Amino acid sequence: MKMRVSKAVAGLLCGVSAVILPATAFAQTASPAPAAADAPSGEDIIVTGSRTVQNGNNSPTPVTVVNVTQLLDAHPGSISDAINDLPIFAASRGQNGNPGTGVTNNSGNLQNLRALGVPRTLILWDNHRLPPTTQDGLVDTDMIPQMLLKRVDIVTGGASAVYGSDAVTGVVNFITDTSFNGIKAQAIKGVSNYGDGATTDLGIAGGAELFGGRGHIEASYQYRDDPGVMHRTDREWGTHQWTVQGAGTTANRYHLVDHTRISTTTFGGLIRSGSLADYRFTANGAVTPFVHGTASGTTGFESGGDGGYYDASIRGALRSHQAFARFDYDFNDSIHGYVEGSFTANQTANSGIYNGLNNVTVSSTNAFLPTALQTQLLAGGTTFKFSRLFAELPRVDTASHTNQFFVNAGLKGDIGSSFKWSLSGTHSQVILRTRNDNNIDNQKLYAALDAVTNPANGQVVCRVTLTNPTLYPGCVPVNVFGTGSITADAANYFTQATEFRAITKLDDIEGTVSGSPFSTWAGPVNVALTGEWRHLSYAASSNAVPTDYANCTGLVYNCSATTLRWAGSTLANRSRVGQSVSEVAGEVDVPLLKDKPFADDVSFNGALRYTYYNTSGSAVTYKAGLDWNFSKAFKLRGSYSRDIRAPNLNDLFQPLTITTGAFTDLLTGLSPTVPVYAGGNPNLKPEVGKTLSVGGVFKPEFIPGLSLSLDYFRITVTNAITNIQGTNPSIQAVCYASGGTSPYCALQTRPLGFTNTTAANAVTSFTSTVINISRVKTWGFDFETNYATHLFNNPLNLRFLATYQPHITYETPGVTTIDVGGVSFSSNALQASPKLRATAFVDYKIDNVRIGISERYRSSLAFTGDPTQLVSSANTPAVAYTNLNLSFDVPLKSGNYAQFFFNVQNLFNRMPDPAAFLGANGNVGVFGGYAQGDDPIGRFFSAGFRVKL
Repeated sequence: MKMRVSKAVAGLLCGVSAVILPATAFAQTASPAPAAADAPSGEDIIVTGSRTVQNGNNSPTPVTVVNVTQLLDAHPGSISDAINDLPIFAASRGQNGNPGTGVTNNSGNLQNLRALGVPRTLILWDNHRLPPTTQDGLVDTDMIPQMLLKRVDIVTGGASAVYGSDAVTGVVNFITDTSFNGIKAQAIKGVSNYGDGATTDLGIAGGAELFGGRGHIEASYQYRDDPGVMHRTDREWGTHQWTVQGAGTTANRYHLVDHTRISTTTFGGLIRSGSLADYRFTANGAVTPFVHGTASGTTGFESGGDGGYYDASIRGALRSHQAFARFDYDFNDSIHGYVEGSFTANQTANSGIYNGLNNVTVSSTNAFLPTALQTQLLAGGTTFKFSRLFAELPRVDTASHTNQFFVNAGLKGDIGSSFKWSLSGTHSQVILRTRNDNNIDNQKLYAALDAVTNPANGQVVCRVTLTNPTLYPGCVPVNVFGTGSITADAANYFTQATEFRAITKLDDIEGTVSGSPFSTWAGPVNVALTGEWRHLSYAASSNAVPTDYANCTGLVYNCSATTLRWAGSTLANRSRVGQSVSEVAGEVDVPLLKDKPFADDVSFNGALRYTYYNTSGSAVTYKAGLDWNFSKAFKLRGSYSRDIRAPNLNDLFQPLTITTGAFTDLLTGLSPTVPVYAGGNPNLKPEVGKTLSVGGVFKPEFIPGLSLSLDYFRITVTNAITNIQGTNPSIQAVCYASGGTSPYCALQTRPLGFTNTTAANAVTSFTSTVINISRVKTWGFDFETNYATHLFNNPLNLRFLATYQPHITYETPGVTTIDVGGVSFSSNALQASPKLRATAFVDYKIDNVRIGISERYRSSLAFTGDPTQLVSSANTPAVAYTNLNLSFDVPLKSGNYAQFFFNVQNLFNRMPDPAAFLGANGNVGVFGGYAQGDDPIGRFFSAGFRVKL
């Protein structure tokens, strides 16, 4: 291990030197002290959760404000990765998430407040909506240029009355420094403790005043290259292939299984029937008896033995180019205009399962079989069943190329001395291309698999080459017997890159008038009126669609009228669909008391919004809040809101998609690899969220620099838009208990009904759909403390944030209520989360040297939130990760600094404890193995420098 560490560090330093030394201009100013609880560096902010409250101290809704510099000091790289370290986020999708090998690539960053689902968190950039960047209608925040970001405002409460749909759990608003002057640049290199995952991050930005100060221009460019870690077996924990097996019953409880193997297939091939059943092929094409491992409690899976397994990626790859420019101009003393634009090109990729053959029919006289073996096989019949993993072929991957164009222009000004107005327009477009480089064309595979000897010349050819030569021109016979037997020519014949292309466009026009029409005895009353219109459209095209069926003409084996042409994921074409939204909103902030006993400052904040969706009708949202400052040291705050999430275009009009996977079939005890069909539901209505938040802030005068806040939250979402999956064990259980009469039985197909438990009745497909039937409830507490002081006459800044969220319940008619609070995984796309999450920052500066330490903690995790499912394995234990940052500031002219730094993530190289999802026991080495949010990479080193001139 010491050798591996030293090599990694040496490679890192060499890489940094190569990037840094030729560019003496790279660096940055000294980082400021950690941000206070309610405003960075003491500045007043326009609170993201309000259009009338100007100072974060006076917001009735909790707002967590984080300084970008501080976050990136603790966690260099993507700001999206860094904010996910905050405990208010849980179950966010990111590069360390489990790989997606379907139509959705899981390599992006999707923020998830309160673990109630990414779609219920509204993402803004400088108060403006962004278009969806993923196929499922979500915003990947890696698309936001970050060189000129100065802070991130996070509203931890409902804000639909202020910003519209999606702000059910809160808002994440990325704020740009629009007045930056000078030049700044950075160069960062990173590498893991194991010498892989080497990252490069280069960026430059500049800003200057023009026209005697009336104008201002700024621009930035950033390049990021993160190759990811593309094999789980590159880590010791990844060689275990942890899964959960069993049936969740008293007799056969769910339990963790180490070194899981799929006992129905091997890397060289397994004979499944006939005279040599349960023999496997070795590297040289010979056969030997299959050695079974220990029974796992689930048919088809064992611990150890000769069975196969997958080796998916741990961290998805990301390569990004980001460009941003903005121009501001004061037309006169009361009218200001601006125009800004950005272009981001992201390439992401991850890898999942191996392609293979699952119980296909092969001729006993296949030409690639030795004569003696043909004779033995013929004793059991003219054909035999055969399974195999194609480990020598590239894995099934999902690679996405996303180009985002964003243009925003606006005017703002004053109306007299009491009112302000603003008008802005946004046009943005996202072009998403997602490709599966190695999709199998089943009709070509089955043609190539049926290999015979050409009597004319003795060469091995495809049977169809002799019988129907015009149907499959260029057919290359494939030898599937033994590891390493498949040639590149054969693989190229039956695999093909398939791709879908989606284009999303957003046009948004918004106008606001705000100001103080009059004052009361306690101060000015502030009001804001807002009108907004936006139109979102989406279209998709694909060269591999779910309605493509194999042409079986000339094929003797394995092909039928229901055989799909493509073995991998496919997406149907979608003609352009759109959603138009018209909104009008009002907000008021009314001071009630001022400078009274026990009422230093008391104010009421209220908001009301009417929204009309052409796809789902009208909705009304509102919010009421009270901010009671008893004194300068202590205040109470509270708010109640009604919020909505309207169904997005993917919810409504998702084109039919097919993905394949191995899922637990609780009726037969098998886990066959089957297609999963998914599509949208145009009859969806907006879901309604109701949020209560009550808390207080304490800033004791006898301890200068200390602030503490504690807030209680309770969120209930009714008519919740819920993804119902036939693969979900709870959904299956309801179906089987009903004997096939439950409507949930429509989410699966099988040949012999819902009472036959034999292998002949194994499920043949599952369905996933979206409906309005659930109620979601959660509650908890947020705690935050900040302390700025001095230690040995040197500045010391401490910040601690914690979220306690013991319950996240999903109530679905006819199904047992599920509580995923404190659970590692869940079905139905529900988001599981630790009950307690906490993050601490320590920042200490001695002269020009800064030492930063951050600690991230989560509590233990159970395996399931369904009380009817019994588990015998112990919970996944609690874990904490420590990060260290060392920096050295070099003073430059004009008060600027160059900063060199060295950062270590996961300082103590804490490997994840085993965890797995009980609904994905067949995805051995792909899904699970560690709890989402844990660090699967290990110790990671970063070094670089930043400069501002």
